[in-house]
Amino acid sequence: MSLTTLRCIIDGPVATITLARPDKMNAFNATMHAELRDALDRCERDDAVRVVVLTGEGRAFSSGQDLTVDLKRDEEGRIDLGPALTRDYNPLILKLSNYPKPTIAALNGPAVGASMNIALACDIVVAARSAYLQEAFAKIALIPDAGGTWILPRLVGPKLALALMLSAESIPAEEAQHMGLVYKVFDDASFAVDVAAFASKLAAGPGLAYRLTKQAVAQSLSNDLEAQLALEARLQAEAGSSHDFAEGVAAFREKRAPRFEGR
Repeated sequence: MSLTTLRCIIDGPVATITLARPDKMNAFNATMHAELRDALDRCERDDAVRVVVLTGEGRAFSSGQDLTVDLKRDEEGRIDLGPALTRDYNPLILKLSNYPKPTIAALNGPAVGASMNIALACDIVVAARSAYLQEAFAKIALIPDAGGTWILPRLVGPKLALALMLSAESIPAEEAQHMGLVYKVFDDASFAVDVAAFASKLAAGPGLAYRLTKQAVAQSLSNDLEAQLALEARLQAEAGSSHDFAEGVAAFREKRAPRFEGR
Protein backbone atom coordinates (compact mmCIF):
# COMPACT_ATOMS: atom_id res chain seq x y z
CA MET A 1 0.00 0.00 0.00
CA SER A 2 1.10 3.60 -0.62
CA LEU A 3 2.15 5.21 2.67
CA THR A 4 0.98 8.74 3.44
CA THR A 5 1.49 9.07 7.21
CA LEU A 6 4.75 7.20 7.75
CA ARG A 7 7.88 5.91 6.04
CA CYS A 8 9.32 2.41 6.18
CA ILE A 9 12.96 2.10 5.17
CA ILE A 10 14.80 -1.22 5.25
CA ASP A 11 18.57 -0.99 5.53
CA GLY A 12 20.04 -4.48 5.67
CA PRO A 13 18.60 -6.29 8.71
CA VAL A 14 17.10 -3.12 10.26
CA ALA A 15 13.70 -1.71 9.31
CA THR A 16 12.97 1.84 10.46
CA ILE A 17 9.35 2.94 10.58
CA THR A 18 9.05 6.71 10.94
CA LEU A 19 5.78 8.36 11.93
CA ALA A 20 5.57 11.21 9.44
CA ARG A 21 2.90 13.77 10.30
CA PRO A 22 5.30 16.37 11.73
CA ASP A 23 2.80 19.21 11.25
CA LYS A 24 0.51 17.31 13.66
CA MET A 25 3.33 16.21 16.00
CA ASN A 26 2.89 12.74 14.44
CA ALA A 27 -0.54 12.38 16.04
CA PHE A 28 -2.30 9.11 15.31
CA ASN A 29 -5.35 8.90 13.09
CA ALA A 30 -7.05 5.89 11.51
CA THR A 31 -4.86 6.05 8.41
CA MET A 32 -1.64 6.03 10.41
CA HIS A 33 -2.87 3.06 12.41
CA ALA A 34 -3.69 1.09 9.26
CA GLU A 35 -0.36 1.96 7.64
CA LEU A 36 1.61 1.12 10.79
CA ARG A 37 -0.05 -2.28 11.13
CA ASP A 38 0.65 -2.96 7.45
CA ALA A 39 4.30 -1.92 7.78
CA LEU A 40 4.75 -4.14 10.83
CA ASP A 41 3.16 -7.06 8.97
CA ARG A 42 5.49 -6.61 6.01
CA CYS A 43 8.56 -6.40 8.25
CA GLU A 44 7.45 -9.54 10.06
CA ARG A 45 7.15 -11.45 6.78
CA ASP A 46 10.52 -10.22 5.49
CA ASP A 47 13.10 -12.77 6.67
CA ALA A 48 15.90 -10.28 5.98
CA VAL A 49 14.53 -7.91 8.66
CA ARG A 50 15.78 -8.78 12.13
CA VAL A 51 15.01 -5.60 14.08
CA VAL A 52 12.29 -2.97 13.72
CA VAL A 53 12.80 0.62 14.91
CA LEU A 54 9.79 2.90 15.47
CA THR A 55 10.54 6.61 15.61
CA GLY A 56 9.09 9.99 14.66
CA GLU A 57 9.81 12.76 12.18
CA GLY A 58 10.49 16.28 13.38
CA ARG A 59 10.45 17.36 17.00
CA ALA A 60 8.13 14.70 18.45
CA PHE A 61 7.83 10.95 18.59
CA SER A 62 4.07 11.44 18.74
CA SER A 63 1.52 13.57 20.56
CA GLY A 64 -0.87 10.60 20.78
CA GLN A 65 -4.36 10.58 19.34
CA ASP A 66 -5.20 13.30 16.82
CA LEU A 67 -7.98 15.17 18.61
CA THR A 68 -8.68 17.37 15.59
CA VAL A 69 -10.41 14.56 13.69
CA ASP A 70 -14.14 14.03 13.95
CA LEU A 71 -14.73 11.59 16.80
CA LYS A 72 -17.41 8.94 16.53
CA ARG A 73 -20.64 9.65 18.41
CA ASP A 74 -23.32 7.34 19.74
CA GLU A 75 -27.03 7.51 18.98
CA GLU A 76 -27.49 10.25 21.57
CA GLY A 77 -24.74 12.38 20.10
CA ARG A 78 -22.17 11.68 22.81
CA ILE A 79 -18.54 11.07 21.83
CA ASP A 80 -17.79 7.34 21.78
CA LEU A 81 -14.08 6.51 21.98
CA GLY A 82 -14.59 2.76 22.30
CA PRO A 83 -14.71 1.90 18.57
CA ALA A 84 -11.38 3.61 17.83
CA LEU A 85 -9.70 1.68 20.65
CA THR A 86 -11.18 -1.61 19.49
CA ARG A 87 -10.36 -1.01 15.82
CA ASP A 88 -6.95 0.68 16.07
CA TYR A 89 -5.14 0.88 19.39
CA ASN A 90 -5.91 -2.54 20.86
CA PRO A 91 -4.77 -4.49 17.77
CA LEU A 92 -1.59 -2.38 17.58
CA ILE A 93 -0.66 -2.98 21.23
CA LEU A 94 -1.31 -6.71 20.87
CA LYS A 95 0.74 -6.82 17.66
CA LEU A 96 3.69 -5.08 19.30
CA SER A 97 3.43 -7.19 22.45
CA ASN A 98 3.44 -10.43 20.45
CA TYR A 99 5.85 -9.34 17.71
CA PRO A 100 8.38 -12.11 16.96
CA LYS A 101 11.27 -9.76 16.18
CA PRO A 102 12.91 -7.23 18.52
CA THR A 103 11.31 -3.78 18.40
CA ILE A 104 12.93 -0.52 19.45
CA ALA A 105 10.96 2.64 20.20
CA ALA A 106 13.39 5.48 19.43
CA LEU A 107 11.98 8.60 21.07
CA ASN A 108 13.37 11.49 19.06
CA GLY A 109 11.07 13.80 21.02
CA PRO A 110 8.02 13.74 23.32
CA ALA A 111 5.89 10.60 23.54
CA VAL A 112 2.58 11.80 24.92
CA GLY A 113 -0.69 10.04 25.73
CA ALA A 114 -1.34 6.86 23.77
CA SER A 115 2.03 7.15 22.04
CA MET A 116 3.81 6.73 25.38
CA ASN A 117 2.06 3.41 25.81
CA ILE A 118 2.76 2.41 22.21
CA ALA A 119 6.44 3.08 22.90
CA LEU A 120 6.31 1.02 26.11
CA ALA A 121 4.72 -1.86 24.17
CA CYS A 122 7.95 -2.12 22.18
CA ASP A 123 10.73 -4.32 23.54
CA ILE A 124 13.29 -1.59 24.11
CA VAL A 125 12.89 2.17 24.50
CA VAL A 126 15.74 4.57 23.78
CA ALA A 127 15.39 8.33 23.90
CA ALA A 128 17.00 11.58 22.90
CA ARG A 129 18.10 13.56 25.92
CA SER A 130 15.47 16.26 25.24
CA ALA A 131 12.62 13.75 24.89
CA TYR A 132 10.03 13.06 27.54
CA LEU A 133 7.11 10.70 28.20
CA GLN A 134 3.73 11.76 29.51
CA GLU A 135 0.52 9.98 30.47
CA ALA A 136 -1.42 13.11 29.58
CA PHE A 137 -4.93 11.61 29.63
CA ALA A 138 -6.06 13.25 32.88
CA LYS A 139 -5.50 16.66 31.29
CA ILE A 140 -8.51 15.99 29.05
CA ALA A 141 -10.51 13.95 31.59
CA LEU A 142 -9.73 10.51 30.15
CA ILE A 143 -8.13 7.35 31.51
CA PRO A 144 -4.89 5.96 30.07
CA ASP A 145 -5.56 3.55 27.22
CA ALA A 146 -3.47 1.75 24.58
CA GLY A 147 -2.49 -0.71 27.29
CA GLY A 148 -1.19 1.95 29.67
CA THR A 149 -3.04 0.71 32.73
CA TRP A 150 -1.60 -2.77 32.14
CA ILE A 151 1.95 -1.98 31.01
CA LEU A 152 2.99 0.91 33.26
CA PRO A 153 2.10 -0.67 36.65
CA ARG A 154 4.13 -3.74 35.67
CA LEU A 155 7.14 -1.59 34.88
CA VAL A 156 7.18 0.85 37.81
CA GLY A 157 4.65 -0.56 40.28
CA PRO A 158 1.02 0.49 40.84
CA LYS A 159 1.69 3.41 43.20
CA LEU A 160 4.15 5.21 40.95
CA ALA A 161 2.08 4.36 37.88
CA LEU A 162 -0.97 5.96 39.48
CA ALA A 163 1.01 9.06 40.43
CA LEU A 164 2.24 9.45 36.85
CA MET A 165 -1.27 8.92 35.48
CA LEU A 166 -3.16 11.14 37.93
CA SER A 167 -0.65 13.98 37.89
CA ALA A 168 -0.14 13.74 34.10
CA GLU A 169 3.34 15.17 34.67
CA SER A 170 5.96 14.78 31.98
CA ILE A 171 8.89 12.44 32.64
CA PRO A 172 12.23 13.68 31.24
CA ALA A 173 14.26 11.06 29.39
CA GLU A 174 16.94 10.68 32.05
CA GLU A 175 14.35 10.37 34.83
CA ALA A 176 12.48 7.80 32.73
CA GLN A 177 15.75 5.90 32.41
CA HIS A 178 16.13 5.83 36.19
CA MET A 179 12.56 4.48 36.46
CA GLY A 180 13.34 1.67 34.04
CA LEU A 181 11.08 2.98 31.28
CA VAL A 182 13.98 3.91 28.99
CA TYR A 183 17.04 1.72 28.37
CA LYS A 184 19.46 4.26 26.92
CA VAL A 185 19.54 8.04 26.53
CA PHE A 186 21.50 9.48 23.61
CA ASP A 187 22.52 13.09 22.99
CA ASP A 188 20.21 14.89 20.61
CA ALA A 189 22.98 15.72 18.14
CA SER A 190 24.01 12.08 17.72
CA PHE A 191 20.63 10.46 18.29
CA ALA A 192 20.02 9.11 14.78
CA VAL A 193 23.56 7.73 14.49
CA ASP A 194 23.45 6.17 17.97
CA VAL A 195 20.07 4.55 17.34
CA ALA A 196 21.28 3.11 14.03
CA ALA A 197 24.41 1.69 15.67
CA PHE A 198 22.40 0.17 18.53
CA ALA A 199 19.84 -1.36 16.17
CA SER A 200 22.56 -2.79 13.91
CA LYS A 201 24.31 -4.38 16.88
CA LEU A 202 21.05 -5.96 18.03
CA ALA A 203 20.26 -7.14 14.50
CA ALA A 204 23.54 -9.07 14.39
CA GLY A 205 22.37 -11.20 17.32
CA PRO A 206 20.61 -14.59 17.45
CA GLY A 207 17.10 -13.98 16.15
CA LEU A 208 15.68 -17.32 17.29
CA ALA A 209 17.04 -16.86 20.81
CA TYR A 210 15.54 -13.36 20.84
CA ARG A 211 12.12 -14.71 19.89
CA LEU A 212 12.26 -17.45 22.53
CA THR A 213 13.44 -14.98 25.19
CA LYS A 214 10.55 -12.65 24.38
CA GLN A 215 8.15 -15.58 24.69
CA ALA A 216 9.59 -16.60 28.06
CA VAL A 217 9.41 -13.09 29.51
CA ALA A 218 5.83 -12.58 28.27
CA GLN A 219 4.63 -15.84 29.81
CA SER A 220 6.44 -15.13 33.08
CA LEU A 221 3.82 -12.46 33.84
CA SER A 222 1.17 -15.13 34.34
CA ASN A 223 3.25 -18.22 35.21
CA ASP A 224 4.20 -19.40 38.68
CA LEU A 225 7.84 -20.38 39.25
CA GLU A 226 7.31 -24.07 38.55
CA ALA A 227 5.55 -23.38 35.26
CA GLN A 228 8.23 -20.86 34.26
CA LEU A 229 11.05 -23.31 34.99
CA ALA A 230 9.33 -25.90 32.82
CA LEU A 231 8.90 -23.33 30.05
CA GLU A 232 12.57 -22.36 30.26
CA ALA A 233 13.59 -26.02 29.93
CA ARG A 234 11.42 -26.45 26.83
CA LEU A 235 12.53 -23.25 25.15
CA GLN A 236 16.17 -23.83 26.03
CA ALA A 237 15.99 -27.24 24.40
CA GLU A 238 14.77 -25.54 21.24
CA ALA A 239 17.51 -22.92 21.40
CA GLY A 240 20.14 -25.56 22.11
CA SER A 241 19.29 -27.47 18.95
CA SER A 242 19.58 -24.39 16.75
CA HIS A 243 22.17 -23.49 14.15
CA ASP A 244 22.90 -20.27 16.04
CA PHE A 245 23.84 -22.09 19.25
CA ALA A 246 26.26 -24.33 17.36
CA GLU A 247 27.71 -21.24 15.69
CA GLY A 248 27.98 -19.42 19.03
CA VAL A 249 29.90 -22.29 20.61
CA ALA A 250 32.16 -22.61 17.56
CA ALA A 251 32.86 -18.87 17.58
CA PHE A 252 33.66 -18.97 21.30
CA ARG A 253 36.10 -21.81 20.83
CA GLU A 254 37.70 -20.19 17.79
CA LYS A 255 37.86 -16.79 19.51
CA ARG A 256 35.98 -14.94 16.76
CA ALA A 257 32.74 -13.03 16.43
CA PRO A 258 29.73 -15.30 15.79
CA ARG A 259 27.78 -15.10 12.54
CA PHE A 260 24.20 -15.71 13.59
CA GLU A 261 21.51 -16.53 11.03
CA GLY A 262 18.42 -16.50 13.23
CA ARG A 263 17.81 -20.23 13.01
